[in-house]
Amino acid sequence: MTPRLQEKFKKEIAPKMMETFKLKNFYSVPHVEKIVVNMGVGEGLQDVKLLEKSMDELAIITGQKPIMRRAKKAIANFKVRAGGPVGCKVTLRRAMMYEFMDRLINVALPRIRDFRGVQGESFDKAGNFTLGLTEQNIFPEIEFDRITRTQGMDITFVIKNSKSKEQSRELLRLFGMPFKGKE
Repeated sequence: MTPRLQEKFKKEIAPKMMETFKLKNFYSVPHVEKIVVNMGVGEGLQDVKLLEKSMDELAIITGQKPIMRRAKKAIANFKVRAGGPVGCKVTLRRAMMYEFMDRLINVALPRIRDFRGVQGESFDKAGNFTLGLTEQNIFPEIEFDRITRTQGMDITFVIKNSKSKEQSRELLRLFGMPFKGKE
């Protein structure tokens, strides 16, 4: 079964983007290629069980098993050794990506206390958008009673074929991303 947002992209969003930015070809329309969810766990150096717990929670949130990230260099001030575990990440593509984006936009973000919208300035030069969350318990899959410590995460939307930040912003706005500001 095709995810709801994927159908919406093909039937509504892509034609609207082609009209707005005067694109002639469907394949030149900017689209979300992948979503990378990254969780940095600095305390994982002292206690590996904290990192494993964070990996389990990230697997529940995304529906995919995360990979452990290790430090590339030793940093004495942070007591980090080269090769020591420092976090975990998941790369979502295709159907899993659209399902996660749907849950994030329609369920998780509205559950943030005093939520007024997402900052719209978090685009890089290539048009990719990064969103930082401070708590993992905004996702309904996480049981509030089992959380030992709150853990933040970074969610990066990698957007392909985007010529500018405006195209990327419009694409995410059409998907339903609630940006702050003049809308």
